[in-house]
Amino acid sequence: MSKKTPPMGWNSWDCWGAAVSEETVRKNAEFIAGHLKQYGWEYVVVDIQWSEPTAENHEYHPFTELCMDEYSRLIPAENRFPSSAGGKGFAPLAEYIHSLGLKFGIHIMRGIPRQAVHRNTALLGTDKTARQIAKTASICQWNTDMYGVDPEKEGAREYYDSIFKLYAQWGVDFVKCDDICRELPHEESELELLSESLKNCGRDMVLSLSPGPALLEKADLYAKTADMWRITDDFWDKWELLYNMFERCEKWAPYVGKGGWPDADMLPVGAILQDYGKDNYSKFTPDELKVMLTLWCIFRSPLFIGGDLQNCDEATYSLLSSKGILKMLSQSENAAQLYRRSIDGTEAVVWTADCTEGGKYAAIFNIGEADLSLDIPISELGVGGCKLCLDLWSGKVAGLSDIISVQLKKHSCAAYLIGGANEL
Repeated sequence: MSKKTPPMGWNSWDCWGAAVSEETVRKNAEFIAGHLKQYGWEYVVVDIQWSEPTAENHEYHPFTELCMDEYSRLIPAENRFPSSAGGKGFAPLAEYIHSLGLKFGIHIMRGIPRQAVHRNTALLGTDKTARQIAKTASICQWNTDMYGVDPEKEGAREYYDSIFKLYAQWGVDFVKCDDICRELPHEESELELLSESLKNCGRDMVLSLSPGPALLEKADLYAKTADMWRITDDFWDKWELLYNMFERCEKWAPYVGKGGWPDADMLPVGAILQDYGKDNYSKFTPDELKVMLTLWCIFRSPLFIGGDLQNCDEATYSLLSSKGILKMLSQSENAAQLYRRSIDGTEAVVWTADCTEGGKYAAIFNIGEADLSLDIPISELGVGGCKLCLDLWSGKVAGLSDIISVQLKKHSCAAYLIGGANEL
């Protein structure tokens, strides 16, 4: 299902790693429904190893026992997701998420559980077994749960059909498939098989591919098989990672919305890494958080909150409810980096995009290590004549002659809508 705008939601990984519980998921969903849904946030995604009963944090237990049904399909660990008891799976949790007016998602790993292969368990819809479809040389380098599936083997399609049939029965709206995005071209045929099974399952689901970095030369394949794909490895609250994202976004900008969405990864905002027994708020400064959200929105990356919304402070909420910036996500097109220049000992980056309702978006970033004063003729932005200018962060409107003048501290930004509808 290719969405017209980038998906927005919450994902459990940044805060809870592999150890998120049903109670935590429900409470974060309730916060979104009560406070953020009106701004476009809608997906609630349970990340990796929801079938692992003993998960504790972001570290994986090698070769651990996972919860699995008789057809080699992973199912939720009942001690962590009590409503799944009695073979219900994620259906009760998905139903609750849907009752809040939101959508439900899960993380999966490419392939088939190793324990299914070792036990040679059955597959639904075929007399073939797990061992007969496994590609045992195809393994994840950072997690021991799965073997790859060989699409050439009889029974492989039935296996993938069976897991997506199960997810459809549960009411899943979003699938984040891991260990597949940067594994191309070696696992290209498995991606194609997986994508076909999802599309034929009878329920609309967004398919998200991880981890990155995605391969530019495979952009057409990603767009054909998925709705979003990671252009980076895990993104955390470190300035050097944000600094490097400007180059990634510049390269991927021509592919945005052309069948899917290059994904700059989750937003490490608010309280993250809660599983280590202490509050660990994002290390980004308030200005750096604005740089991140502004870049993600003008580039039109999917937006997924990584922090624990049960501990959402006013500053984090203000960021996530920034109407003008979030509107740019849904109403911009043809975004591109206009230039990147060294100016007075610092580094300036300017992005522009067309607004579908008229006017021009402009985002100006100081990603260097000194303060910046910059005058930009609006003719350089593709705008002519005297216009009104809406500051997307403050909501203030001002008249504009032929120059935008900005003063930016290091690691900060400004964003405007020039012309068009000058109100939030």
